[in-house]
Amino acid sequence: MVPERYGKHVASTHSRSARGGAAGAITYRAAESESDRSAVIKGEFTSDTVFEVVCSENGFTLRPVPLDPPVHKVFPDDEPDKDEVSDSELRFVALDGDRVCGYVDTAYEPWNRRLTIADIEVAGPYQGRGIGRTLMEHAVERARECGAGHVWLEVTNINGPAVRAYQRMGFGFCGLDTTLYSGTASEGETALYMSLPLGRP
Repeated sequence: MVPERYGKHVASTHSRSARGGAAGAITYRAAESESDRSAVIKGEFTSDTVFEVVCSENGFTLRPVPLDPPVHKVFPDDEPDKDEVSDSELRFVALDGDRVCGYVDTAYEPWNRRLTIADIEVAGPYQGRGIGRTLMEHAVERARECGAGHVWLEVTNINGPAVRAYQRMGFGFCGLDTTLYSGTASEGETALYMSLPLGRP
């Protein structure tokens, strides 16, 4: 059941690409239907920067290093399917007509007042048009309404475009894990944790 406050359509000024047909608005709302909740966008990115983890006597430092040539990554289909969605989870979708062209999956954890961005995806032809930022704004609004103290996410250190986008949105580094991806298709990458403080309600 979608809470009433998330059921409203919010039109944006993002117009469709020329390939997409006539100009129209991308709309945003909480996921309402099974097709909204089950939509999957294959995660991929191209990055010209890797954030290397440099170990020192007093901890870690992140150093941006240019990549030449840039790296293109497509995320593997290795995440388990979720049959049930808990009350703490909520997805917001971006729609081009009836087509889901982006989404952000959120989960609120009351014990530490954290809203986690479990996944955020925008389909390739729609990237670079502010859709990801608008989806994140919906997630942050949900965080504030839940009374969250911060919004938290994890991103691979080779996804330079995402790291820079999150920084522009106000996120800062709050931790890392050099072993999270061990034994996976992302072996050798480092998980970077970023958070956006929201202050006390």
